[in-house]
Amino acid sequence: MPIPPTMDELIKDLLRRIDDGELPRGSQIPSTQQLSDHYNLSLSTIHRAVATLRKQGVLVGRPGRGVFVAE
Repeated sequence: MPIPPTMDELIKDLLRRIDDGELPRGSQIPSTQQLSDHYNLSLSTIHRAVATLRKQGVLVGRPGRGVFVAE
């Protein structure tokens, strides 16, 4: 079983996926549970990474709708 990524590695991978168009601008990112399952990380680590990307303006939250890649 591979070693789960660190939070910094998770952030770098999400940024790569955005840059590569896998997560296009304006699209909704997977749920925290889906990200947790995909990366084999705790929900708290996913929440912290998403919060970091929101502070950087890379992601935006829309109450009741989810988190999206900033346009």
